[in-house]
Amino acid sequence: MKRRFTDEQIIAMVKEYEAGVKASELCRRHGSEADKQLIR
Repeated sequence: MKRRFTDEQIIAMVKEYEAGVKASELCRRHGSEADKQLIR
């Protein structure tokens, strides 16, 4: 299965989330598939 995000991109998204960025904002910035990647 082809991944939409690289490991580095996922780590950056997680760090943004830990810094206080809301999940809905992350999804808006990175696309609606970001929430599925963050769950994994």
